[in-house]
Amino acid sequence: MEERARPGAAFLAFDVGKSSHRACAVDASGEVLFNREVANRPADIDRALAEAGAGARVVVDQKRNIGALVVARARAAGNPVSYLPGIAMKKARDMFPVTAKTDAMDAEVIARTAAGMPWTLREVAEETPAAASLRMLAAQRDFAVGSRTRAVNRLRAVLLEADPAFESAVDPSSRWQLAVLAELGGPFGIRAAGLRRFRSVAERAGGARRAASDRLWAAAAASASSGRPELAAESELVRSLAARAAADSAEAARLDALISDSLAGDEAYEALPTVPGVGPKTAAALVTLVDVSMFRSHDELAAYAGLAPCNRQSGTSLNSSSPSRSGNRTLKNLLIYSCTSLVGTDNRFGRYYDSCRARGMRHNKALKAVARKRLKVIYAIMRDGTPYREG
Repeated sequence: MEERARPGAAFLAFDVGKSSHRACAVDASGEVLFNREVANRPADIDRALAEAGAGARVVVDQKRNIGALVVARARAAGNPVSYLPGIAMKKARDMFPVTAKTDAMDAEVIARTAAGMPWTLREVAEETPAAASLRMLAAQRDFAVGSRTRAVNRLRAVLLEADPAFESAVDPSSRWQLAVLAELGGPFGIRAAGLRRFRSVAERAGGARRAASDRLWAAAAASASSGRPELAAESELVRSLAARAAADSAEAARLDALISDSLAGDEAYEALPTVPGVGPKTAAALVTLVDVSMFRSHDELAAYAGLAPCNRQSGTSLNSSSPSRSGNRTLKNLLIYSCTSLVGTDNRFGRYYDSCRARGMRHNKALKAVARKRLKVIYAIMRDGTPYREG
């Protein structure tokens, strides 16, 4: 018979799921008060919250998607809410003397980790409706960009298998070239359509210069006349993949416009493009990804982004510093790769890159060092809302 819950739970942990969660409540001493399945419905979650008590801190392993309802009901009940990052949960679970992986065990791991190692928890900040809307738009844009990347990679694979020379002549980042491939297909389809129609499609899509379109026409004609067999599947796949890539590009652009409109008037968004290497898209991503009020200093933000170096020392061995492999990967990549435009520039960050390289750093490590240095400026601008001025 399942033990009846007693009042006074210190932590109520949820191992969240799609249709149901596993809820485990522990008191301040770490004793388990209850551990049971809870349906992913408001009334069932509310009952578990009421049993745990108003003072219990709710801890989830996912704060979005399948964990969103738990977070919302906990906030409505007045309970403080935290989440345990997945990597921290995995490491904590490895310390428990069990081998079986069950929802009940996972919920208990979350609860006991929260009670015994509260510093591993991350506060779940409350979102305004505007912030939630912005986050959803940004996530959908990331989905569209990812879908476009997959379509372009598959398109390149199809063209490369058919004719490497023609594949090298195609630029999938060109809107008019995608339009040509989506309407006419591969080399055989382009040749069958004729030069007049080919030019008409290219010009209708916009941005096609005569010299560039002539080069693509010549590459398509050469491929179709090379003596290789014409495959119906090739033309069909080229049309389908090019159309998908073009649609995803248009969707990403539409979402970029919506995000920009949503951020109109935001001080940080308008000030961030004054930082070298930060354009409107990078600024929008930074504002979406970072709640600067959660970080007391740029050092904390750097640690969150995975840009803070890790120091290692054991006994009398020498101390060493190496790049961190943790942190928010999306934010980390955004901060590092947006620094590529700074290479060769004469601003403070371009000069710092040059000095890093002169000290023997490889390109990627130097970019990371520049990103860390620039993050100090980004943090200050997001905190104060003031434009950057190079001294």
